[in-house]
Amino acid sequence: MSKVTSKLQVTVPKAIAREYGISPGDDIHFEPSGEVIRVVPPSADVPAGPLEMEKRLALFDAASTRQRARQSVASPERSATRGWTREELYRRGDPHPD
Repeated sequence: MSKVTSKLQVTVPKAIAREYGISPGDDIHFEPSGEVIRVVPPSADVPAGPLEMEKRLALFDAASTRQRARQSVASPERSATRGWTREELYRRGDPHPD
């Protein structure tokens, strides 16, 4: 986690800088995105300004398709193979079990 200095400067963690190709002297962009701030590295192929409605809808549809594909692969039998269930986790720390 990075802290903001008195000059409103933020240090980018080394692992993140390497992963996204951020080097000393690069310009990075801070963009408001609802309740959060997006940090856009210089290597990102992101158009400047807000996206058009058609592009936003296409990105949303692609993300929805990826999510449905991930959910279809998830197996409900998974909890049986790990030796515990979610309900058991909630009861483990209870000093007064049923």
